[in-house]
Amino acid sequence: MNHLIFGGAGFIGTHLKKFIKKLGNDTNNIYSYDIRAKVNDDFISVDVREKLNITLPNISNSVIYNLAAIHITPGHPDHEYFEANIKGAENVCNFARSNQINTIVFTSSIAPYGPSEALKSEDTLPMPTTPYGISKLTAEYIHKLWQSEDPHNRKLIIVRPGVIFGQYEGGNFTRLYNSMYKGLFFYPGRKDTIKACVYVKDVVRILHDTAQNEKPGAVTFNLTYQPAPTIETICEVMAAVTHVSPPKILVPGWALTTAAGSAYTGARLIGRKLHSIHPDRVKKLMVSTNICGDKLNNSPYKLRFTLNEALEDWYIECDKKTLI
Repeated sequence: MNHLIFGGAGFIGTHLKKFIKKLGNDTNNIYSYDIRAKVNDDFISVDVREKLNITLPNISNSVIYNLAAIHITPGHPDHEYFEANIKGAENVCNFARSNQINTIVFTSSIAPYGPSEALKSEDTLPMPTTPYGISKLTAEYIHKLWQSEDPHNRKLIIVRPGVIFGQYEGGNFTRLYNSMYKGLFFYPGRKDTIKACVYVKDVVRILHDTAQNEKPGAVTFNLTYQPAPTIETICEVMAAVTHVSPPKILVPGWALTTAAGSAYTGARLIGRKLHSIHPDRVKKLMVSTNICGDKLNNSPYKLRFTLNEALEDWYIECDKKTLI
């Protein structure tokens, strides 16, 4: 079987390739496509914003994993989210149509739910408020249209992961660890903010296993711990695993937002960009991503790593020296 990974040079794609290779199946052929080198430079240069012209033997016997996206928010002009995420979905689905490929696994996001403290399941009405969230929800519908054209043969799995963490993520958990290690992390406004999250090794297993085992149709899974942990729980578990001091101080949200805004504006005046302390990013820290993982938890694909086990496994992979 061919495993076609669009966005294969990124964080998730790199782990997915590693997972499939570890299965040891000599009939698996892995093809990694990406626009540029990210985590891994073992890839074929392809821009999903353009028509996909890919020729492979036995191409209809393929699974498509559509991981390609612009996702860092804030960080890009609005139009870039729509160009990459919507045009990318259209071109990937057109490629599947023209090559009679009947299985697509699409990595969406929890961003389509929109900001809210309320618990949200797969049945919750999406109400995205950002260009990223809107583009991801639109991409979901583009994939659903593809599946609905041949519902008895086509298989679509949509996953909506919380924050994905693990080796080489370079994102939220890595920044959190580095801040705690330096003693610079303070709870922003509250300690009980709920943050849906999931370990990358669980994510890639689920991507692969759903593609192999689901029947034709369309299914959506939230990928997160159930219940999703609070920021305080994440900090305490991370501190215990990595032997750093957990944060103790709670700083009023308005103070952090004001400080971040001043630093961000000052950096821009001297020609620098500080995405990690963008005031919008600080505001996000104070809003819960309260996502329900019951559907996944009650399925054959339920998570195998607890939060503690996941962070321990990641720390071991980094020789128990850091989290990268």
